[in-house]
Amino acid sequence: MERILLPLALTLASAVLTHFGTGLHPVWWLTWLAPLPVLFLARRAGGGTAFAAGTLVWLAGQARMWPYFTGPLEMPPPLAAALIAGPALCYGLGVLLFRTLIVRGRPLLAAAAVPAVWVTAEYVMNLAGPHGAWWSLAYTQADVLPVLQTASVTGVWGITFLLLFVPASIAVLRPRAAVVSGVLVALTLGHGLARLATPADAGGRKVALVATDGSEDLVRRYGEAVDAAVARGAEIVVLPEKVFRTAGLPFARPGVEVVAGIAMETNSAVSYPSGVRYDKHHMIPGVERGYRPGTGLAFLDGDRLGLIICKDLDFPGLVREYGRAGVAALLAPAWDFGEDAWLHSRMAVVRGVENGLAVARAAREGRLTVSDGRGRIVAEGHSDRKGMTMVTASLPREGSATLYTTLGDWAAWASAGLLLLALGASARTRSSGPVSEGPTAGTATSLSGRTGRTRP
Repeated sequence: MERILLPLALTLASAVLTHFGTGLHPVWWLTWLAPLPVLFLARRAGGGTAFAAGTLVWLAGQARMWPYFTGPLEMPPPLAAALIAGPALCYGLGVLLFRTLIVRGRPLLAAAAVPAVWVTAEYVMNLAGPHGAWWSLAYTQADVLPVLQTASVTGVWGITFLLLFVPASIAVLRPRAAVVSGVLVALTLGHGLARLATPADAGGRKVALVATDGSEDLVRRYGEAVDAAVARGAEIVVLPEKVFRTAGLPFARPGVEVVAGIAMETNSAVSYPSGVRYDKHHMIPGVERGYRPGTGLAFLDGDRLGLIICKDLDFPGLVREYGRAGVAALLAPAWDFGEDAWLHSRMAVVRGVENGLAVARAAREGRLTVSDGRGRIVAEGHSDRKGMTMVTASLPREGSATLYTTLGDWAAWASAGLLLLALGASARTRSSGPVSEGPTAGTATSLSGRTGRTRP
């Protein structure tokens, strides 16, 4: 009975931790703990059990995403199922590879293989899928500012790696892995605290983010909101995505730029009175079918400010182009789905940290958020409340390019290389002959009965 109950209990524990540590409203510290039970199970289970347990952990932990995928995002059920089952298989493969390398005497590589599998999967989905880096585990740490600063060096890929390497290094029960993990955590926190010690640059133009409820007489209501923002000293006003159906809007004010979301044949952000226009690049499949995607960047205020729209902030490569252009802040009309308001606003915050720039994002049915280049929330309001919502803040004067801006996705490529190394080591060890499967033992035994020393 114990042989059945213990694996079930460990699998269930990881599934529950994954359920609450990921998704639209993650509890950040649970994310660090979620892999531990299933990895401890993998140490003593067979390969099939390890793979099945890992797969079930992700399936059970992500099941609550089903109504979000098939409801607000309007995904066909087969696609929604694939977007849950595909990562679940990757998670199971990571647990299986961990178990294989532990059994074959490679504990440090086993600990690294778990995040290497997942980071590689995240990066492939970022490059090949229509949702960019939406799937990254890194967003669970968006409010943990010392950890979040890692994005300025590695992008989200380094944070995801750390999230999985730390519990995996504990699960291998080897001092060397624990030391490596401790050093990485110390470097992460040291870098993060040092970066956060830099005061925010708030000497630029004052921005106001405005949203109002309802659907009638929006031109008049937003015109009044713009006037109210100007009365508060705003020099830039950002309105949400797809608020209007025509570009001919009476929003020109002396000395003020008003950025409004316009739904025409394109999904656009148009600035008044300058006429600068940005067309959204990445549409939500199904929900935004029929819009013609844009291809270029758009700048205001002598190229110090950039325009972008909602989902485009899910794509690190696109925002990095703005970082390389030296912008100080992005102005982003957006539209959320209510329940994903926190997560989607924090994705934008992470993009800002990656490239050292502020993000002023005005979302319908979500949050109005201004963040600085360190991910600190300067101002925030909720647009799903009745009446007009307005937040104001000062933007930075200059951008601050980061190592990630310069080097790009080097951490993702390093993870892919590490995965190949782990797979190669597993295959080479296997080809040298069968070994015993006592994963907690410090030896590996061949068919001849001779004992070899465990490799790190």
